[in-house]
Amino acid sequence: MKAITIHQPWATLIALEQKKFETRSWKIAYRGELAIHAGKKIDKKVCRWEPFRSVLAKHGYNEDNLPTGAIVAVCRLEECWSVSRSSETEILLSSDRPDISKETSIGKQEEIFGDYSDGRYAWELSHVQRLPEPVPATGRQGLWTWEALI
Repeated sequence: MKAITIHQPWATLIALEQKKFETRSWKIAYRGELAIHAGKKIDKKVCRWEPFRSVLAKHGYNEDNLPTGAIVAVCRLEECWSVSRSSETEILLSSDRPDISKETSIGKQEEIFGDYSDGRYAWELSHVQRLPEPVPATGRQGLWTWEALI
C-alpha cells in the first residue's frame, strides 16, 4: 500500500476526518489506497492555535499525546487538484485531467488546516478509516510503500 508521511497535528486531523485535503508542492498521478503516516515531528505551536486546539481537544488530543512514527489511518486518494487564488479570499481547486471538468471549493477550516498558496496541489482524500491503534512504521519522504500489517 502506498503511504505518505505527514507531520503532526495534520496526520491526526486527517485520521479524525477533520482535514479532507493534504496540500503539497507537487502533484501526483497516483490514485488509490493511501496510508497516513504520522511523522516524528509535532508542531506544538500550531497545536495551541485555534481551530487546531479545539478540534484536537474534542477528540482527546493535545500537543503532548499525538501519535508519532506510526500509521494512523488508511484512506483513498481520489484526486489531485491544482490550487489557484482568484483573489485574496477565493481559492479555486481544478483538475487538469480531461475526464474531470469540474472545479471544487473548500471551507474555512479546511483552508486553515492546509497551505493553499497559488501553484500548490490539494490531494483529495476520502473513505478515511482511523486505525484503532497506531501501527509503528518508519516514514520516508515522498510517496512510499508500506507493507501493511493490518
